[in-house]
Amino acid sequence: MVFITLRWSVYTIPNIARFRRIGVGRGDSMSGSRSDLDACAREPIHVPGAIQPHGSLLVLDPADLAVLWVSANFEEITGRTPVELLRSVEAALRAWRATGTHSYRARLQNPDLDMAAHVHQGRIVVEFERSTPVFHNALLFRLTGFAQQMTATEELADALSATTHLIAELTGFDRALVYRFDPEWNGHVVAEAGNGMLPSYLDLRFPAADIPAQARNLYSLNRIRLIPDANYTPVSLTAIGEEQDAGSIDMTFTQLRSVSPIHLEYMRNMGTLSSMSISVMVDGKLWGLLSCHSRNAHHVTSDIREACDFVVQSLAMRISSDSRAETAALGIELARVHTRLLAEMAKTDKWDEGLARAPAALLELTRADGVAILSQDSFLPVGQAPEERQVRRVVGRLSQQGAATDFYCTDSIALELPEDDVFTDATCGVLALRISEVQDSWLVWFRQEVVKTVTWGGDPHKVVRESGRIHPRKSFEAWREMVRGRSAPWHPAEVAAARDLRASIVEIVLKKAEQMARLAADLQKSNRELEAFSYSISHDLRAPFRHIVGFSQLLTEREKNLGERSRHYLQMISDSALAAGELVDDLLTFSHLGRAALSADKVDMNKLVDEVRRGLAEEAASRSIVWQVDDLPPATGDATLLRQVWYNLIDNAVKYTRLREEAHIEISADRTDDGVLYRIADNGVGFDMAYRSKLFGVFQRLQRSEDFEGTGIGLALIKRIVERHGGSVDAMGTIDEGACFTFSLPALPEE
Repeated sequence: MVFITLRWSVYTIPNIARFRRIGVGRGDSMSGSRSDLDACAREPIHVPGAIQPHGSLLVLDPADLAVLWVSANFEEITGRTPVELLRSVEAALRAWRATGTHSYRARLQNPDLDMAAHVHQGRIVVEFERSTPVFHNALLFRLTGFAQQMTATEELADALSATTHLIAELTGFDRALVYRFDPEWNGHVVAEAGNGMLPSYLDLRFPAADIPAQARNLYSLNRIRLIPDANYTPVSLTAIGEEQDAGSIDMTFTQLRSVSPIHLEYMRNMGTLSSMSISVMVDGKLWGLLSCHSRNAHHVTSDIREACDFVVQSLAMRISSDSRAETAALGIELARVHTRLLAEMAKTDKWDEGLARAPAALLELTRADGVAILSQDSFLPVGQAPEERQVRRVVGRLSQQGAATDFYCTDSIALELPEDDVFTDATCGVLALRISEVQDSWLVWFRQEVVKTVTWGGDPHKVVRESGRIHPRKSFEAWREMVRGRSAPWHPAEVAAARDLRASIVEIVLKKAEQMARLAADLQKSNRELEAFSYSISHDLRAPFRHIVGFSQLLTEREKNLGERSRHYLQMISDSALAAGELVDDLLTFSHLGRAALSADKVDMNKLVDEVRRGLAEEAASRSIVWQVDDLPPATGDATLLRQVWYNLIDNAVKYTRLREEAHIEISADRTDDGVLYRIADNGVGFDMAYRSKLFGVFQRLQRSEDFEGTGIGLALIKRIVERHGGSVDAMGTIDEGACFTFSLPALPEE
């Protein structure tokens, strides 16, 4: 293996209290402190200040190729002084610099040396290694055969195995293996080839802490690393002139870079004295490593290392191709499911009910065990969905934490929300989409726990602390652990399908919202046109009706010879025209109300009621009416319109109590949290509560016109006036016992 340094396992799954472990041959418990582990993870391995002894190094000034740093073994490796060697390669280096490329390789003679140069942080770093003749034709033939094998191999596992066998053959290492990272950077040995000198690690896993973040970063930047002898003595670097105060040299791209002493101890504990690793980069990301080991010291020439890198990157392209093909195939399958869901949604007015009509497809879209569709006032569970209170708790936490504005995905909800044990069942995987932030509606898929046994290459929880520091573990024997608390991971194609469905739902919802907005706009336009028409017709009809009334009365007075029947007809004409005129007046007022602007003044409601009562005094003079009028709080609004409200309500109370020998009319008010509630109650004929909803509609009458006169617009007019003031109206009644009308007005601020 190729472990840079040691940071003993902080693998978090076993830390969850409800997880159960099964350990085989487990030794000491974890004893290292967090600070010790963090110190290992922060080790500056890219600036070791030394190189390995199988090569030598020069650091040059790009301007004049002056020597800035030199390794202590330079003459031992090259057989020349830096000045002598530079004299022979100066022209080649200057020619390379003129091309502007990052790196340069060449083979020197007398002595035979492999030279590799690169530019980093404003310096030229030149490495030299003794070279060994390579049979290029044989190597080319072998690589060509491998490329053909990659093309012909159907299964990725076979391609991985073929790669390890070829690398072991080319390098001569005792063991070669492919090590794949999981999403948490734990490693899994997925292929292996060896000669039996070293134990097999096939299918073993290694914790992420074995290769900390800074080491993984180096693997991404510099693909090849060789350690020929773990017992080597580091070779120091000497700074020249002003460079003595320049600090350490960054060796991120240097192949001779010396490695951490802890890692060398780790190798010796594994029983290996040499190793080589090549990064497997898939689509620009570190997918895994191809690692080689030998029990004894073993060197691989730079030519072979480059050939191995070619092999590994060919494997990386195969992995990328397989992954893309798998994702594409699954995407096509899920797209068909998506289409079925869209068809179901199209059959209903509500998208959530449409999805619930296709439970199998909804689960199939993400291959989930359950799904819940919820909004503020609905919850639709499908399959093995948790209880509503649990789901709402999860989405509530997501909203509070800001973890997801529209998307959230995990295969271990207990790890994501460790302080809140949200699910009491085996639900572990959650894929949540917020459909609407305004309505707080979500679509959430769930997956059940998948219990699996993981075999580690040694106890990852064991820490060996001796002589004041942490040491690498000494045992790499298989150590099994039962891992719980996780579901199967969500495939990128499933996540993409869920996102696509969300986009479709949002599009549908938006389309419906746009349709509603257009309908509302059309309705408003129609209402405005209708009001304008009503206003125009009402205005034009007022004069003709008045003329009819006036002329019929004039004709009755002037024609003394008219018979009784003719006078009766004229009186009917006059009464009908008068009623029609009142209707026109009411319609004119009603239509005008939607067009007129409201004033907002403080209104004395006691004064308005007194004025209305005086106006009705003549009609009530011959009757016995008991009035009870409480002190009324003032209101804020249009005094003329509010007087109209009082007039209509009091006039109704007087009108509908005229069959009583003694009428009782009560006018009162109560202050509420939002404003004032005014009340007018009487003991008149009342009404049937079954028609309460129609009471305030235009031309709605609950009494016969022969019994009680009226146009049927008065209550509709009241409703419109009150609502334009931001208030509401209501009524309660009992047939032949009386009625109580109320209207509330908010405490509007005065302008």
